[in-house]
Amino acid sequence: MTIPTQPIVAIIGAGPAGLFAAQSLAEQGVRVVLLNRDIKPGGLAEYGIYYDKYSIKEGLRKQFRKILASPQITYYGNVAVGEDGDVTLAELRQMGFAAILVTVGAQGTKWLGLPGEDLTGVYHSKPLLYHYNDLPPFSEQEFAIGKRVALIGVGNVMADLAHWFTRDIRVDEVIGIARRGPAEVKFTRQEMEYIARNFDLDDLDAEIARVADRVRAVGQAPEEAKSFILSALSGKALEPVSTTRIRFRFLSSPKRILGDAHGRVCGLEVDDTELILQDDGETRARRLETSAVLAVDTVVFCIGDKVSDTFGLPVQRNEFVKNIAPHYPVDGESYEVFDPEANAPIPGIFVAGWARKASKGQVGLARKDANNCARAVLQYLAESPATGADAAEKLAARLAQLDKPLIRQADWQRLEAIERQKAAELGVELFKFKNNEEMLRAIGRL
Repeated sequence: MTIPTQPIVAIIGAGPAGLFAAQSLAEQGVRVVLLNRDIKPGGLAEYGIYYDKYSIKEGLRKQFRKILASPQITYYGNVAVGEDGDVTLAELRQMGFAAILVTVGAQGTKWLGLPGEDLTGVYHSKPLLYHYNDLPPFSEQEFAIGKRVALIGVGNVMADLAHWFTRDIRVDEVIGIARRGPAEVKFTRQEMEYIARNFDLDDLDAEIARVADRVRAVGQAPEEAKSFILSALSGKALEPVSTTRIRFRFLSSPKRILGDAHGRVCGLEVDDTELILQDDGETRARRLETSAVLAVDTVVFCIGDKVSDTFGLPVQRNEFVKNIAPHYPVDGESYEVFDPEANAPIPGIFVAGWARKASKGQVGLARKDANNCARAVLQYLAESPATGADAAEKLAARLAQLDKPLIRQADWQRLEAIERQKAAELGVELFKFKNNEEMLRAIGRL
């Protein structure tokens, strides 16, 4: 494959997908301009992985430092792209980049539209994850957390939040709410090992027995499901540091959130469900006419994310619209954006990572997706006459007009060094400034 000499591509988003895509393109002689909303690169690798997994995070940071050291890559941090951002996608397109790759993640928030979602004590998982990982401005946001917490959803995000509520906040009770049965939980054993010794084992026995007949009706084995959950009680399971009681409520679909006279959560009403086996072998949950009210004072939705409606790309079913008949498919997948109104692909615009498939996979999968998208972009560049010759200069001129500091590679390297020094002085594993102003002041940019 032959591409034009030094084409210039813009990548929006410097999480794992954006960084690994930048690396793949740079290695093929493409110049990359990388725009990041946050001051620091890393995205969910920096602000989504549980805060005390220090070795995992530092391992990823080392990879990202190496990527951004490439002379082919220009980094701009503290720049938001979108209809309500510092620069719009339309402006970037007009600058004439050879291609634009969108790796902004799933910046929107998915809700179920239940009565009571506006009560005090109702949250989506994302702000809480960002809060304990010190992402501005969530790092300084206050949350009204009670003693009995319902986590809607049973994936690894639920496990991370149960970890936080059990070992840091130390609430009285955490309840994982699942529309389906125990055989279809999405969390991994490794994530539950942090909190497994807080399981209410008697309650788990009773809950498995309560749903066993409905689970067996679709050919699932409740005892095997129970064994998987209990496998987290391995030798690696951490000793408890709180008396928090962790339990599950399976085959239960949230119906409404109840509030008290002060507008605070006081309960969660759930409908019982049954499982319906579909032709493709998958199950779906169907509501029954029976229900129950769970006595909780905090409700957190751990149900995945959606892309932003204000980024500037067409959205359908919580995702940016992709070309179902891609011109540059990779492993049968489409990375090309499609405009339903024009009934045509948008030339030169690609998506990868969570921007392509919201809430799909972890860092390893993001890397694979990014590399595959880079292959699609390279195919496009090989056929496109555009090189984006002066696009980088046009962007630099546009960013110079912003009334805010731009963060370049040297800036965040200096910030990292200062935070490492602070951590050493305080005798802690990791130190992070709580807000952008503190970061900018520390590096002399404010």
